[in-house]
Amino acid sequence: MSETTHDGGVAVSARPSPDEGLSGAELAAKYGLAVSGARPGLVEYVRQLLGRRHFILAFSQAKLTAQYSQAKLGQLWQVATPLLNAAVYYLIFGLILHASKGMPSDVYIPFLVTGVFVFTFTQSSVMAGVRAISGNLGLVRALHFPRAALPISFSLQQLQQLLFSMIVLFLVAIGFGSYPSLSWVLIVPVLALQFLFNTGLALIMARMGAKTPDLAQLMPFVMRTWMYASGVMFSIPVMLADKPAWVADVLQWNPAAIYMDLMRFALIDGYVAEKNLPPHVWAVAVGWAVLVALGGFVYFWKAEERYGRG
Repeated sequence: MSETTHDGGVAVSARPSPDEGLSGAELAAKYGLAVSGARPGLVEYVRQLLGRRHFILAFSQAKLTAQYSQAKLGQLWQVATPLLNAAVYYLIFGLILHASKGMPSDVYIPFLVTGVFVFTFTQSSVMAGVRAISGNLGLVRALHFPRAALPISFSLQQLQQLLFSMIVLFLVAIGFGSYPSLSWVLIVPVLALQFLFNTGLALIMARMGAKTPDLAQLMPFVMRTWMYASGVMFSIPVMLADKPAWVADVLQWNPAAIYMDLMRFALIDGYVAEKNLPPHVWAVAVGWAVLVALGGFVYFWKAEERYGRG
């Protein structure tokens, strides 16, 4: 377009932009632009996670190696810490408070050690999950990858740590008369189900912790309460025999108690199912694992775009 000026010259005005009047979304669609860090579809997200499986494994192993790198005993603390906890609980609950009610010492000691080791697996996964995003903001902001890789790798780290501890657990069981048998094969599905449950819980806590970092200060109190309510130091049916039946049922059906009791049943000869396990215990264990794993994964994925943003 042109027009004549007051001195007789011709001025050429700029032609209107073909993008004039288009909204930001319309411009992005026109030029094929996508939101940086946009959440992919659920199937695509799973595919991306599978593509990062080597990173997930390597990251978990690196974290496990670095965890006790400053301590002189190094990786021995992976086993020593839960063992020392079990020793303290035995002193207080076994010898002073007589929480071993209804169980001989050759059953109670492996019962207690198993409970401490198995519950520590869940506790550590939850605590690591709370800090999975908020404690790794530099990595989250610097690189583009499916953020679920972090809580999953932390849960895998805790599983590897438990596998080291299982050597001591086996020795304790054998030392008190529970020798390897076919029931020990059940350890594999129990650990697999608990790992699924812990991973789902870590994913839930990772999203919550990313939004509210102070949650990391609250969770130790929540986990301690959960531990005392899950029968780590005592048999729930025996200790609550004089209480309303629904109280014992609620405590026995909670997932932490379910996985501990299944592990005890697999390992300890004197821990019989008829007296100690609720009905349909395997179905409940599978249900908790699938429900929390799938629910936690979807819950975490829905906030994928918001992780690492101020």
